[in-house]
Amino acid sequence: MKKIINVEYQCYNSPCGDMLIGTFEDKLVLCDWVDKNSKKRVDSRLIERLNATLSEVSNAVIEETMTQLDQYFQGDRTEFDLPLSLIGTTFQQRVWEELHKIPYGQTISYLRLAGRMGIPKAVRAVANANGANPVSIIVPCHRVVGSNGKLGGYGGGLETKVFLLNIEQPSIFDIYKNNL
Repeated sequence: MKKIINVEYQCYNSPCGDMLIGTFEDKLVLCDWVDKNSKKRVDSRLIERLNATLSEVSNAVIEETMTQLDQYFQGDRTEFDLPLSLIGTTFQQRVWEELHKIPYGQTISYLRLAGRMGIPKAVRAVANANGANPVSIIVPCHRVVGSNGKLGGYGGGLETKVFLLNIEQPSIFDIYKNNL
């Protein structure tokens, strides 16, 4: 029988929607949109993989995550320095590691991301792993776009994706506003 663990979480009110920030063993395991379609999918996957329960409690990692997110939204932070425990398959973790390499203010296509990983024919699998990212913004899945320049999906919604891209590169809004 698997041991039941407890994930501590708090709600964070970002300028583009509420997020759920969760930690386990002093590491960030969840930073996802509360009222968006992906919440139940991400939460249930996290709870199932970790055999977890959720408790609304704050801790130092949650507080530091909120501070760094505030700095990001104010335009004062371009990289995050947080202890992470990314819960997913080996393939998903590989994709998420590659997402960390996308520079602030830049975008990359799913096709190019798959190519950088040495698996150019696995675009759909890479896109699915990108969509399963449980740590939005921190692991910058919002920086991935279609090879045709279209935004594609985003767990927080396309408006949120444009909002985040606009924080990082204000002129990008003009490029993507027609995708809404």
